[in-house]
Amino acid sequence: MADTIVQLVDALPADNITVKVLKAIDMIAPGQWENTVDFDEMIQAVTGETNPSRIARIRDRAEALYLDNQQPYQGTIRLYQTIDKADFGMATAALANKVGEKISFLGFLNNVTPKPDTLQSIDLVLKVAVELLAFCRLNKLEPNPALFVQALSNNYQDAALIRMASLVCIDALLPLGTDFLLKIHELTQSADTSIITQNPLFLAVNQYLPGNSPQDKAGFVSQSFTAVEGWMSGFVSKTGITPETIANSLGNFIQGAGGKLDVIAALLDQMTNYYEHTGIQTVARAVILAAHAQVQAEPEPVASAAQPMATSQSSSGSSDYAVGQRVDVWDGDDEDWYEATILKVREKKNLLEYKVHYEGYDSEDDDWVDPSDVRSRDFGDPDDNGYTVGQTVKVWDEDEEEWYSAVIRKAKEDEYFVHYIGYGTSDDEWVGPDDIT
Repeated sequence: MADTIVQLVDALPADNITVKVLKAIDMIAPGQWENTVDFDEMIQAVTGETNPSRIARIRDRAEALYLDNQQPYQGTIRLYQTIDKADFGMATAALANKVGEKISFLGFLNNVTPKPDTLQSIDLVLKVAVELLAFCRLNKLEPNPALFVQALSNNYQDAALIRMASLVCIDALLPLGTDFLLKIHELTQSADTSIITQNPLFLAVNQYLPGNSPQDKAGFVSQSFTAVEGWMSGFVSKTGITPETIANSLGNFIQGAGGKLDVIAALLDQMTNYYEHTGIQTVARAVILAAHAQVQAEPEPVASAAQPMATSQSSSGSSDYAVGQRVDVWDGDDEDWYEATILKVREKKNLLEYKVHYEGYDSEDDDWVDPSDVRSRDFGDPDDNGYTVGQTVKVWDEDEEEWYSAVIRKAKEDEYFVHYIGYGTSDDEWVGPDDIT
């Protein structure tokens, strides 16, 4: 079964080479991009909704819409994923050519790999065509270069805009120079269309391109790029970006490029998947807007007394925690409690979750946790073992080899009477201090 849009967004990295490159480009060609990698946070950012129940309804509806094969969302993401995977091979070929130029005894590589300018030009025009197709598919339109350029000029924002800014920086200016448009013209106006149609990147996206023949499809690719030339030229003029300013901003991420701009560009193509990363965010935004519109058109559900909403009280045995409250959070890998602060509260699948920031750690380690792994730090004066009645603890079960959440109900000398959260009172028992933490 395909991943849901929630899983795709939540699996996006908060910080890797792709994110670093996108952030660097966002600084030199600002697009107000936020690397949102949590679906519920994206719902709040896109819709302004803050009610956990309403956010949960939008999330569930978005998942259903995304998995509906009659909708365009899965196909759009496949486009972004396909072009990024194929781009890796293209970058490898370009690097092979550059190595052949620089190392004499590997000069044979020049004879078996196309010239890097040609490769990079094909890479650029095909990425533009894929972006046009993705936009039209997402908006349920027939491929239409004019409508695409209109949207690019007036409506592109956030992930979509930073994707196009990255395209100009990484795939146009860096490898091809400020005269990249002239080099593209040489490619697209060539009488030999096989230069494009026999390229592996073209073959990878061939099934998505409109046209009855390879020549028709190559014509569509050329037409797509011609449509965006004015926007690209205007973007470069408006931002004042040059190959050198881009290289200076990105150079810290690239080692071994020897200061060569085309090599940096090929390395970035190999090391990043910015089309897929931002493409997932773009599709997620579209799904959220569609789901929000449907939820808004429906009456608010009436809570059933027979099926009360689950809370941290029912799942963890403790009262709800507030944003800003300092708590202890259980780490199952380290088998220890860590001090943390509640950042956000959300409702997911009818259960509450808490987003926490661990004291002394970077925000990259912030995480969503289950209420059963959270306990209050305000539990009175502990005894010599560090425990007190009413405190939530973890109890080790030797037979199951597993930790269970429990609450201390009584204490005497070196024994503690615990109630296991989610279990009946018949399972309550006395345990020693060595069995709890």
